[in-house]
Amino acid sequence: MSVLLNMAMFPTDQGENKSEYVSEIIKLIRECGYPYQLTSMATIIETNKLSQALEIIQKCYDKLEELNCNRVYSTITFDIRKGHENRLEGKVASIEEKIGKVSK
Repeated sequence: MSVLLNMAMFPTDQGENKSEYVSEIIKLIRECGYPYQLTSMATIIETNKLSQALEIIQKCYDKLEELNCNRVYSTITFDIRKGHENRLEGKVASIEEKIGKVSK
């Protein structure tokens, strides 16, 4: 099974610049050991089970709570597909096979 988790999470009560907090979240995601891709608007993580993806979300929220964030905004989207793996790279490769390189 492949679970693609597309998520963005940041505090809304800690001023305009969020990079300090997002950096802490990305460090946590990196330490979880799952493949991930940071984009300018969200982070995509691939796990083998839904429970693993949900655990990452909880850890990210816990980190922001630890950093004294009282209000947290989050968007979360899942794409869950049985019998597949490595979709984080595979889905992009499928498009690139058709039209060439898509990222600069």
